[in-house]
Amino acid sequence: MAKRAIVPPALRAASEKLNMSPAILSGGHVFLTGATGGDLQGHMPDDPAAQMRNAFQKIQLILEEAGLSLQSMVEMTTYHVGLRGHFETFDAVRLEYLEAPYPAWTAVEVAGLRREGAVIEIRAVASIDIDPDN
Repeated sequence: MAKRAIVPPALRAASEKLNMSPAILSGGHVFLTGATGGDLQGHMPDDPAAQMRNAFQKIQLILEEAGLSLQSMVEMTTYHVGLRGHFETFDAVRLEYLEAPYPAWTAVEVAGLRREGAVIEIRAVASIDIDPDN
C-alpha cells in the first residue's frame, strides 16, 4: 500500500528544513511526528501549559489536513521533561482537546527534547476509519 505525506501549509517550511513529514498516511492510519510546544512561528513559550496547548493545536492542524479530527486519535505517547512537576497540568490540558473514547496513552519522562526549552512532545497515531460522531 502506498504512503502519503501530510503537510499542512503552516508546517511546510519546518518540514522542508528538517527533511521530514509532519505525518504519514499509510495502511488506514496517520502516523504523526512528535509535536513539541513551539508555536507556528517557532517561538517556544516558557509556560508549560502554553507548550502543551501548542502541541495539541499542531496535532489538530495536521489531522485536519488529513480530513480528520482529534477524535480519530487511537494512540498517544507523550514525552515529558519534568513529568511529575507538570503531569496534572498536562492532564487538564489534554482534556481540553480530547474526549471519550480517549486514545491509548503512554507518558514517558525524558532527560531532554530536541527543541531547546521544550518540556513536552506528543506523538500520535490516528485511524482514518474512526467516525467522530460515534
